[in-house]
Amino acid sequence: MRTVNKGLRLVAILEAFKGLISLCVGLGLHVLAGHNLRQFAESIVSHAHLNPASHLPSIFINALGHLSDSNLMLLALGAFLYSLVRLVEAYGLWHALVWTEWFALISGAIYVPFELYELFHHTSVLGVSVLFVNLVIVGYMAHMLFAKEESRST
Repeated sequence: MRTVNKGLRLVAILEAFKGLISLCVGLGLHVLAGHNLRQFAESIVSHAHLNPASHLPSIFINALGHLSDSNLMLLALGAFLYSLVRLVEAYGLWHALVWTEWFALISGAIYVPFELYELFHHTSVLGVSVLFVNLVIVGYMAHMLFAKEESRST
């Protein structure tokens, strides 16, 4: 019987969570298609007790107000595809499929330069946290894969 790698299962759970969040976003974007997005944005800003004339809320309102239904559907499709990739990855990691371990390593490593760039230009607790978690996952996956390769060669 194969032993369960708890670290791999933890990464699988994180990837499944990302996939489910993305699926929810995709469904939400799909539901919003055909609605007055400017009015929707104004109601969110109002519900949050923000001043719609201030800088960030006005950017949010204008951005949603200029978003076409076709662009919204493309965003929803992108969120669905991202969700599918993350859920397949989670399944593969849960079952310790080697190709998904390599995929997790490579896909996590791809984000590091972008996270570093963002961190140098807009330092935030969230940015530092995301980078830290991603580096831990990339390091863990690299350690696991190279340890497997080393044990196979001996």
